[in-house]
Amino acid sequence: QLQLVESGGGSAQTGGSLRLTCEASGDTFSRYCMAWARQAPGKKREGVAKIYPIASYTVYGNAVQGRFIISHDSAKNAIYLQMNNLKPEDTAMYYCAAKREYCSSNYSTYEYWGQGTQVTVGS
Repeated sequence: QLQLVESGGGSAQTGGSLRLTCEASGDTFSRYCMAWARQAPGKKREGVAKIYPIASYTVYGNAVQGRFIISHDSAKNAIYLQMNNLKPEDTAMYYCAAKREYCSSNYSTYEYWGQGTQVTVGS
């Protein structure tokens, strides 16, 4: 059973940066597709970025392409989301998620979820 804990959220100004961390425990996370998703109040959940560590495969959502970077540290069983050039529309609760084997754009197929970390971007 994989457990996921997010950290690193907070407040930033437009154009600023934040780095989110997701620490995994309970299993070897390299066998999973790891992802970040976000949900703002009144909006649907949105995929932000995915990474399949053993293949160094990454995919980004259109809204964050070129601004956010997903990475992993297998020794620490952690993934990161470096968020640069933040915009007010990036304000949301950010969740770390995982599914076995291959990545999917259907986030309902992700089996494990963290509790989330809030990101707020002021104008």
